Amino acid sequence: MLRKINILLKLFEDFVIKEINKELQQEQDSNIIHLIGQPESRDRLFKIILKLYKERIYWLVRRMLIVHEDTDDVVQNTFIKVWEKLSQYRGDAHIYTWIYRIAVNEALLFLSKKKRFNTTSSDYNEQLLLHIESDVYFDGDEFQLKLQKALLLLPDKQRLVFNLKYFDEMKYKDMAVVLDKSEGALKANYHHAVKKIEDFIKTH
Repeated sequence: MLRKINILLKLFEDFVIKEINKELQQEQDSNIIHLIGQPESRDRLFKIILKLYKERIYWLVRRMLIVHEDTDDVVQNTFIKVWEKLSQYRGDAHIYTWIYRIAVNEALLFLSKKKRFNTTSSDYNEQLLLHIESDVYFDGDEFQLKLQKALLLLPDKQRLVFNLKYFDEMKYKDMAVVLDKSEGALKANYHHAVKKIEDFIKTH
């Protein structure tokens, strides 16, 4: 009986947290739109955005590019674009999905350029894999290493969908805004990615 009560309390707690986060997101977007309308607040607003999202964007990009130095370059370019386009934000999407979309486009553009300088995509992915294995900052266990290897075998956009869902726990409706894809297509991409990852882990 006590266990059942604890489960119900946990479910209620999770629900309350989600509702609070939803309200905070709506309030945050409303405040940002208000500040955008005041040119003198632009510097302050940009500092707030950096504080709120720089770390999240760093790890979004890092999981795609693997290399810290490359990630730093792309994150810097992302926030330059955010600064340049800030006056264009009208609240049609949450500010975080708007920023994520800019970051995703920058990361995919970087990968495309990198792969043009390699004989094949697999050559570049092999370089990234070697980087993971030799990275002194990689502190994952054997399963995490296998997961990273499996992810590098996925097409870039499929890997991106998996990362957004698995690591960022992004909802499909928000992902659809970030990637400009239908929710159905994203769900299919995610499940295909999961199947490929499971097959790889079972056989390696």
